[in-house]
Amino acid sequence: MDIIERVKKGKIYYYLEHSYRFNNKVRLESKYLGLEIPTNIDEIKAEFIERINQKVWFDDINIIKKNFSKEFASFPKSAKEKYVENFLIKFTYNTQRIEGSTLTLKETARLLEDGITPRNKPFKDVKETEAHKVVFKNMLKEIEDLSLKLVLNWHKQLFETVDLEIAGNIRKHPVAIAGSRFEPPQAIELDYLLRKFFQWYNNNKEKKHPVELAALVHLKFVTIHPFSDGNGRMSRLLMNFILNKNGFPMLNIEYSNRSAYYNALERSQTKEQDRIFVQYLIKKYLKEYQKFVN
Repeated sequence: MDIIERVKKGKIYYYLEHSYRFNNKVRLESKYLGLEIPTNIDEIKAEFIERINQKVWFDDINIIKKNFSKEFASFPKSAKEKYVENFLIKFTYNTQRIEGSTLTLKETARLLEDGITPRNKPFKDVKETEAHKVVFKNMLKEIEDLSLKLVLNWHKQLFETVDLEIAGNIRKHPVAIAGSRFEPPQAIELDYLLRKFFQWYNNNKEKKHPVELAALVHLKFVTIHPFSDGNGRMSRLLMNFILNKNGFPMLNIEYSNRSAYYNALERSQTKEQDRIFVQYLIKKYLKEYQKFVN
């Protein structure tokens, strides 16, 4: 990326220019900076390259949707059900494991497929895993759009068998995230922040690309941190609700990759730059479904 000077009628005008290859063709993008180089030029460069990257990324993601949908449509009913069941097991295992569950992938599969309760594992881990399956399947069938009522209902289903006091209730106390420099909002702020969140969602759901929207919904909701527990699980469910609702394959964030995931979230939250987490999630999505681009 270069800063270019152009002289017009004796005045110097500054531009950013960046060339890149896409579909075997070289493209040139340009952005006007003004009569002087802005003091926040590094931030402008980052936003400029992000906008260019998104053009390329979203083209590939749309190809993923097209090819995935075509392949999935060719499956017999039993194969479709098996695909969803396999995703459910892996997604439930990983999202619960990220939040401290002790169940292994094999134990999660046996519990959710065959109803076999693992021995010597905490009651809470077992019941939350079973409840997550219920919420996930309800999410897939949901015809209503995202709303506070829907979110509270899912949270209640997730926790009513282990902690009825917090199930479906907005917290009324401060919380902290272990190991993170980010401090969640105070309880007194939550009603306002949730109202603004759903206003933002309704204003942007038709404007933003669904994968970007899913990433932003995830980030913004977990940043508000409205519940005493389960904020991460709910945000990952909301992410997949947006993807599935718009016909895109869902995304599983693996426990083994949690460090990069946590880091992207924390950097976005502390720097107040949404694009950090959005970029992380889009790159992960492209890597996960790269075979559908080729």
